[in-house]
Amino acid sequence: MPDAQPQPTAARAPFGRRLAAAMADRGPLCAGIDPHPSLLAQWGLDDDVAGLRRFSLTALEALAPVAAAVKPQVALFERHGSAGLAVLEELLAAARGLDVLSIADAKRGDIGSTMAAYADAWLGEGSPLAADSVTLSPYLGYESLRPAIDLAQRTGRGVFVLGLTSNPEGASVQHVGAQASVAKRIIEAAGTDNAGDDVVPGPSAPALGSVGLVIGATVGEALEELGIDLAATRAPVLAPGFGAQGATAEDMRRTFGGAWEQVLATSSRGILAAGPDAAGLRAAAEKARDELA
Repeated sequence: MPDAQPQPTAARAPFGRRLAAAMADRGPLCAGIDPHPSLLAQWGLDDDVAGLRRFSLTALEALAPVAAAVKPQVALFERHGSAGLAVLEELLAAARGLDVLSIADAKRGDIGSTMAAYADAWLGEGSPLAADSVTLSPYLGYESLRPAIDLAQRTGRGVFVLGLTSNPEGASVQHVGAQASVAKRIIEAAGTDNAGDDVVPGPSAPALGSVGLVIGATVGEALEELGIDLAATRAPVLAPGFGAQGATAEDMRRTFGGAWEQVLATSSRGILAAGPDAAGLRAAAEKARDELA
């Protein structure tokens, strides 16, 4: 029989603890790195790999000192094929070098060995695509994500599970069941995983687990209507929709209520539209961060 392969061991503090510290130090802003064709054109760049690389690395260098995390949108790299994924690998390595947490917005979800392969790609030690965390889709069942959740725990990385999104189509699945909704069951499952975590608050940071949730910043009163208690989950909450997509900091404080300290607000286009000048990008990010504070 072949020798058993050694299991990865965490060479870093748990992701939730690292994210809480980053939020306490830099504020609760996640800066999206979304190389949309329209933004490349606005920056005077061609919609090709060279333009993609310049856009991404310029944005990262400008935003890393301001944001608790950066979130590259994986699809916008994939559309350039293998060369685009090579740029993403370079971006993730550069983020590590700049000591800013990375969230690969890949929304992966599958079953069995396929899910394990996705986990290895985005969370495995030695993978060129490994980020500090990755977004996951639970709509083949929350437990189908177990290979990624377990690998993240072993390597000190994290996951963000789609919980309650603000796209109009989402309600047709996520809200089904009302007070026993699909979304509520997913969110409570994440809380159960975090209850088993070694969750330790810092002197000025919330106690966060490493299984995060994606909750749209513009879900409005849906959390209350579905009876969802985010604070009980101890989950970091990635909240896309802040800024250009319509949610203000005041809106988000109303939406998230007692879970506000867990919220990592994402702004992409609202910040990136200030490029390509690095000073303009940083000023836009600082403005967004200060609004959240």
